[in-house]
Amino acid sequence: MLALRPIDVSIIIVSYNTRAMTEALLTSLKAQTRSTAYEVIVVDNASSDGSADMIAAHPLAPTLIALSENIGFARANNLAGLEARGRYVLLLNPDTVVLDFAIDRLVAFAAAQPQARIWGGRTVFADGRLNQASCWSRMTVWSLLCRATGLAAIFPKSNVFNSETMGGWQRDSIRHVDIVSGCFFLIDRDLWAGLRGFDPMFFMYGEEADFCLRARSFSARPLITPDATIVHHGGASERVRTEKMIRLLAAKASLIERHWNLTTAPIGRALLAAWPLSRLIATTVQASIFKSASAVEAAATWRTIWHRRHEWQAGYNQLTPHASPRIARKLTPDITGYVRSAP
Repeated sequence: MLALRPIDVSIIIVSYNTRAMTEALLTSLKAQTRSTAYEVIVVDNASSDGSADMIAAHPLAPTLIALSENIGFARANNLAGLEARGRYVLLLNPDTVVLDFAIDRLVAFAAAQPQARIWGGRTVFADGRLNQASCWSRMTVWSLLCRATGLAAIFPKSNVFNSETMGGWQRDSIRHVDIVSGCFFLIDRDLWAGLRGFDPMFFMYGEEADFCLRARSFSARPLITPDATIVHHGGASERVRTEKMIRLLAAKASLIERHWNLTTAPIGRALLAAWPLSRLIATTVQASIFKSASAVEAAATWRTIWHRRHEWQAGYNQLTPHASPRIARKLTPDITGYVRSAP
């Protein structure tokens, strides 16, 4: 850590029961960041696997904020942001590994392209295959229609039918995108402060999409560079597919309510609901024909998601009724009693 000059980037990590992965990330940070002056702030969301103790003892000596309850991804990042002193804020998922001086390269890219105000890199799985989740295009009526009809799944590499994922692009060129993923998300700290961080209404999923869409009013034009590459395993802190999908659908419903106009929002809500319904119908038919364990399990999962639609159709305000519009506009909730340790 280069601590003798002003801090270039404040690296924020939110961990939740990912001890081994978080340790690997911290180790890779120390080994693979050479030319950038940085600080590391880790918020542990009440892990039960000893993550906080490992973080406190790690040779990287990050600032640790250990919470007694899980306050979610958005609120935890906002809390860490109060401590940030860098020119930039970099959000890193705990299930990532830094490769080939990726942070040095991303910060240098940001310095060369300051007008973007938001920057991201390329993510790969542990075996080197492309992980497309480094960035996204925004939802549209067309993209939701393709999901609901199954066209996005049938043609996953099509930019036309799988437009949200930009399926035909290998993330191998510099390109403006609508949304940079929160797993590897570099932000101008003035922009982070100006937008008051993430909206804490988004417990998990959707917060970076909301942030990037709001950032348009601050002239942000997010950029991706292929020169900064990390491993992103994906899904480490939330492995139960049913709960993950319910949160994802709630996030999408909230994004429609917030960022779509009065004409398109009702269409968006209908198409969003049609997506899990169509998956339920398709997997139920498959299970009845093939009777395989995987088909039966998939049908049961989508049946549960559909039966619990009252939890996600109204968005995150339904899942988190405490998140009133007044609270949602706050930078972060009042958190008392957390344990903070620093080098």
